[in-house]
Amino acid sequence: MRDWAFILALTFPVAAQAQEGGAAAWDRIYAVASHPRCTNCHVGEEGRPAWDDLGYGPERLHGMNVVAGESRIGAESIPCRACHMSAAGDNAVPHAAPQVDDAWRLPPVELAWRGRSSVEICTLLRDPEANDGFDIAALVEHVTTSAFVSYGFEPGAGRTGAPGSVTSLARDLKIWAEAGTPCADD
Repeated sequence: MRDWAFILALTFPVAAQAQEGGAAAWDRIYAVASHPRCTNCHVGEEGRPAWDDLGYGPERLHGMNVVAGESRIGAESIPCRACHMSAAGDNAVPHAAPQVDDAWRLPPVELAWRGRSSVEICTLLRDPEANDGFDIAALVEHVTTSAFVSYGFEPGAGRTGAPGSVTSLARDLKIWAEAGTPCADD
């Protein structure tokens, strides 16, 4: 019986440390997910991307009255590709349309983060049924391979990037997963 008590005494602090590490990792993930560089495109059904806090002031909707609609590519109004270049570029010209080596589109409605709390985004990201089918491994792969995610951290031309880096976000997702994907309301 004493052997079990000793093992439990050793295990609980390790589990508590993992939980704390997971919560700290989540805080860093949320700092990225809630940053305007991300939330300006991670919008809901209204399909209205924004330019919040990107040199245009707070609560600024994307110019040209762009509405992505069901297609998520803006085909219902002005397609994203009408201005945004789907080619690699150094994005060195301020206020020019950004270039990313991928087809421009908004994320699926299921991944709407704009205006959501830490708990709401945390709950969404850990549930593949609610987040367009992403488990943690798929989220890590997406973060490390997406041209859009890379652009979010390094947008060029004096633009404000999301905090951290692709590498740190992928690392934090793994730490959060190893801790059991804790959310503040757990």
